[in-house]
Amino acid sequence: MASPCLSFLLLLLLLLLLLQQSCSVFSRRSTNAYIVYMGERPHDEPELIKETHHEILTNLLGSKEAAKESILYHYKHGFSGFAAVLTASQAKVIAGFHGVVRVVPNTILSIQTTRSWDFLHVNSHSGNGILSKSGSGCGSIIGIIDTGIWPESESFRDKGMGKIPSRWRGKCKEGDQFNRSNCNRKIIGARWYIKGYEADFGKLDPSGGVEFLSPRDAVGHGTHTASIAAGALVENASFRGLARGSARGGAPSAHLAVYKVCWATGGCSSVDVLAALDDAVVDGVDVLSVSLGSSPPLNAYFDDALAIGSFHAVAKGISVVCSAGNSGPSPQTVINTAPWVISVAASTIDRAFPTVITLGNNRTFVGQALYTGKNVNKFYSFVYGEDIFSSDSDEDSARSCDTGSLNATLAKGNVVLCFQTRYQRFTTTAITTVQRVGGVGLVFAKSPSKDVTPSTRIPCIEVDLITGTSLLTYMASTRPDIAAPGVGILAAWSPAASSLTTDQMTQKELPLDNFKIESGTSMACPHVSGIVALLNSMHPTWTPAAIKSALITTATVKDEYGLDAVAEGAPYKQADPFDYGGGEVDPNKAMNPGLIYDMGMKDYLHFLCSMGYNSSAILLISNSPCPKSRNRVLNLNLPSIIIPNLKKSLAVSRTVTNVGPEESVYTANVQAPPGTNVRVEPWILSFNSTIKKMKFKVFFCSQKRVLGRYSFGHLLWENGFHAVRIPLIVGTITADLL
Repeated sequence: MASPCLSFLLLLLLLLLLLQQSCSVFSRRSTNAYIVYMGERPHDEPELIKETHHEILTNLLGSKEAAKESILYHYKHGFSGFAAVLTASQAKVIAGFHGVVRVVPNTILSIQTTRSWDFLHVNSHSGNGILSKSGSGCGSIIGIIDTGIWPESESFRDKGMGKIPSRWRGKCKEGDQFNRSNCNRKIIGARWYIKGYEADFGKLDPSGGVEFLSPRDAVGHGTHTASIAAGALVENASFRGLARGSARGGAPSAHLAVYKVCWATGGCSSVDVLAALDDAVVDGVDVLSVSLGSSPPLNAYFDDALAIGSFHAVAKGISVVCSAGNSGPSPQTVINTAPWVISVAASTIDRAFPTVITLGNNRTFVGQALYTGKNVNKFYSFVYGEDIFSSDSDEDSARSCDTGSLNATLAKGNVVLCFQTRYQRFTTTAITTVQRVGGVGLVFAKSPSKDVTPSTRIPCIEVDLITGTSLLTYMASTRPDIAAPGVGILAAWSPAASSLTTDQMTQKELPLDNFKIESGTSMACPHVSGIVALLNSMHPTWTPAAIKSALITTATVKDEYGLDAVAEGAPYKQADPFDYGGGEVDPNKAMNPGLIYDMGMKDYLHFLCSMGYNSSAILLISNSPCPKSRNRVLNLNLPSIIIPNLKKSLAVSRTVTNVGPEESVYTANVQAPPGTNVRVEPWILSFNSTIKKMKFKVFFCSQKRVLGRYSFGHLLWENGFHAVRIPLIVGTITADLL
């Protein structure tokens, strides 16, 4: 039986400029709380900034008392602004006040839902690897904005941790079942934010035991992401016996700063998220890991609290890593695409838990499962869902085991075969349906995917559609043998989030989970956060843009077997940059990228000006106006080139900085997107002690005469040791359309 671990990798997601999107939410508009964003701080006196905020509110509301009662937060460290409870008409009035950039309604964001580090070759066995050369992230501080943390987890013990950096100015904020002793040299800070949440939903009552008014994690998500990024080594970790092995974070010597903004009873308030981002700037974090956001349709950058807060964090030299959402594989579902953040998609690695299905003729098929219950080594009759539909349902619904679709008499005691359909795609729905009618097991045929749904109620094996069809040819006496399963990322978990789990086969309460397997871009995001912490330890002078460039230009587009990566889901296809961005991250190559595509705040401001943002607003957020001659959006110095509407020909410029040997010569190697001619000038770049930066142009010429879809290629700069790769993405249109 195959064992080791299946985990969830991460992929660097290419910043798709024309697909402006955020991170993943069940977005709900607030009617009470508003963010009043005022841009760059006019000075470094936080108390004077607070007084300015009070004056503005006093002028609006008529008294200082009303102003103090209305205000929720002062944003005064990374930027100037405040959150307050206002009526819609008051919000409209204050938007016209001098010095106000934008008034943004509160939005409720949602979270995105260990062997992976060995899969990425981030281990201590290699003396030349990134883990060894970076000191395992020693001295770096990773801020986790999430659901809090379970401090008693073994992943957060501080044995062997170095001293808390002298630059640290954060706090260990006490609350329900959390005091200062819960912080240590691993968890060096912990804060919690609830004012924005309560402005929307009213006072949170923790008496039911489902939440803690403190940094303590009642959900498990924040504990999971924190341990992925910087958890200590824990031997013999497993999820109910599955994926047993050593669990650790990517930067195990890095410190953690925890900012709890998400609550078990209803998501994460953007007002609270912005307060956490503002505090993180003054606290002294090096990296911010944010596995949350909002779903399409996405807001403009000035209306997106996460984009606003991350903009000012990056301005202070803090790298911000966000999850890219879980809405794929459909096109244009990427979120958090602001060019100043690192947006991360998710991929799989080499952990799998095959499960054997044995038919009555001894023929076997292999699927995957995540089940640890008993009574699985027995023979059962096999029935097809379509054949046992209930009297108040139909064959189509029963084929996918939709809710209430199965006949209980015919399903009881049997293993049921169901197929994913257009209208019922979820394994969890089928599990519930089969369990409710007394079925003892489920085989669910679906589009190929390495992501497996866990089941604690009945054994559930997921197979691909071809295997499912083969099983249909032998339904008379099929007898499945359900064995060891699994998929996902193993990491620390909050026992409070698993206290009510019961084994439905035995009706016995399961032990509390200290580790759990999870999947999603939430799990991918802290992987990159951990890698960024390692790079920050090695290259403390690199900008966030330089670190992002190093990750993207050294990424691979091959799988672990050297084959082209494929995109899971329907249709099952060869992956392209819209699926993986720059590719799958390669941490050891990222520490020595050769060339980087660097940027600073001036570049981001030019980008915003080119996007058509108001010049007076730009002046407020940066203290500098838009330039008279505005650079095109296409010339933003990103480590990718995307041309959405190539009519005939176009030239795009980029600048690279040499961070390798002083005397270096690079030659361009182009794989042009099909239907497009591409040339690079100059095609040779020569660096020396005085020439460290060089500019080049890429010329595109469309050969298509009809409206085309996006096509993909790449540009490589090679010097015999380094291969600096960026994707080329071109969408063509006919001349008559523009």
